[in-house]
Amino acid sequence: MALVPPPAFEARIVAPEALAASVARLPRPLVFTNGCFDILHRGHVTYLAQARALGASLVVAVNSDASVRRLGKGEERPVNTLADRMALLAALEAVSLVTWFEEDTPLARILDCRPDVLVKGGDWPVEKIVGHAEVSGWGGRIASIPFLHQTSTTTLLEKIRRL
Repeated sequence: MALVPPPAFEARIVAPEALAASVARLPRPLVFTNGCFDILHRGHVTYLAQARALGASLVVAVNSDASVRRLGKGEERPVNTLADRMALLAALEAVSLVTWFEEDTPLARILDCRPDVLVKGGDWPVEKIVGHAEVSGWGGRIASIPFLHQTSTTTLLEKIRRL
């Protein structure tokens, strides 16, 4: 039996220590966002497509499993492992690179990327977005994208538990 190579999208997953070199090969303007992306849903993919539309490339930094647990989303979170969450994100057309962060915030990954556009969802006021001062300082812009689909992983999990 012939060995099947890994899917091409897996090459879009890069370790934090390789991020700066990988980003250097991407077209600019570069857009950066981050999140848990625990159970991928329509709200996530719409948001990521909108974020990508703000530039030529999109880098997504994902909270590690330990980082998600520290956010207080519940003992059972994340539902999906970091590897699984990153693979799903990397398979999306809108996403250029996926990396992760162990810390409570993605600031180190933002500094590694030096994005032209820093993006979060509409529940984040611009002044509260981690990295807004740094990105603004080097001439980048900050965007808070309004939600088009009012859904969340927490809401989906609550619905599943009720069933």
